[in-house]
Amino acid sequence: MSTQLLRARDGAVTAQMEAVAVKENVPVDEVRALLASGRAVLPANPAHTRLSPEVVGRRFRTKVNANLGRSADKSCLEEEQTKVTTALEAGADFVMDLSVGPDLGALRRGLLDICPAPFGTVPIYEALSRIDGNTDAISSELMLTVIRDQAEQGVDFMTIHAGLLRSHVDLALKRIMGIASRGGAILARWMAKHDQENPLYTNWDAILDICREHDVTLSLGDGLRPGCLADASDDAQFAELDVLGELVTRSREAGVQVMVEGPGHVPFDQIQMNMEREQRVCDEAPFYVLGPVVTDIAPGYDHITSAIGATAAAFHGASLLCYVTPAEHLGLPTAKDVKEGVIAYRIAAHAADVARGLPGARERDDAMSRARRAFDWDQQFDLALDGEGARARYEAARVESDDDESDFCSMCGKDFCAVRNTQQILDEQ
Repeated sequence: MSTQLLRARDGAVTAQMEAVAVKENVPVDEVRALLASGRAVLPANPAHTRLSPEVVGRRFRTKVNANLGRSADKSCLEEEQTKVTTALEAGADFVMDLSVGPDLGALRRGLLDICPAPFGTVPIYEALSRIDGNTDAISSELMLTVIRDQAEQGVDFMTIHAGLLRSHVDLALKRIMGIASRGGAILARWMAKHDQENPLYTNWDAILDICREHDVTLSLGDGLRPGCLADASDDAQFAELDVLGELVTRSREAGVQVMVEGPGHVPFDQIQMNMEREQRVCDEAPFYVLGPVVTDIAPGYDHITSAIGATAAAFHGASLLCYVTPAEHLGLPTAKDVKEGVIAYRIAAHAADVARGLPGARERDDAMSRARRAFDWDQQFDLALDGEGARARYEAARVESDDDESDFCSMCGKDFCAVRNTQQILDEQ
């Protein structure tokens, strides 16, 4: 099996490259060249037969990923399928299944069967689930088996926390929040218990063999991402980032597509530095960031606090944004939370694309402005990121009146509407 990266280097144009070139309205040779350089990735496991491919990279529209998945205590296949459908209807470009618990293969198959978006996983969650949560029993053989099983099933990209080394653990334990990543904490506990190096790092070549065979894109997990503002941009985070830069080089040399995951909680003034440092250390591999969350005191509103950071991250270097829902730090998200998280992140991604001058990014905004000027409400709802929600708010706010309300709304009313008065000025000239 040849990967999209290897075929791009050979000068070949694949059907997936052609499909994303049409979506992005760019020449297919440009897609191929960026894939060949490693500065873009196109996750496309051939076993994912329902896939509608997407490309990630700075030249292209900023993408949004929606995390979902069953917890150890709550949800089921039907609920997670509803979340997949909700995320896709809200406009998510990627989906990740973070499920834990029994029968994960069956659950994942049920999600893959209905998901045309690139589909990702975190294999260490299934590895720990297979051994009933006994961290001490994790082994290299188990990890490789899980990675292979998921690759054969059709997973397009996998988060692998191979950059967290034994020497980094003590640095992280000095933090206020310690290790906030689930995968990172599992591996750190295993390394501390056995006094051995991270088995994902020591078996990196074997992981590359599996991913090359199935064209699985590696997403290098940031197991030491900061879990609060006070822990951001510290020695632990950047020590891991340096290892991720090494793994990017090794992955590309093996012909495996690779992107890099980024920090979770970062003060706003540190976001640009974080994005630029990743681009430098990881040779411009696509950056996939969670948020960042820019304040720690808004539980229930972290889709907002993180979307603020996500806009800055996408402007300064990120290419794929992992959404945060209102349930972050509080509980397992519902389908409603999923929708709100996706919409918040589509706003963040689009705002960044407009700000960085991506060709065509502002066309929809300008069309919306013309529709507002013309009081074309139906066109406004068609152009809105959440047209259904916008229409519902408009209808709910309308007041009972004998006047035709088509050329004003209840915010200003008929006589105080600035747009209506502007039009009257023009009509009276």
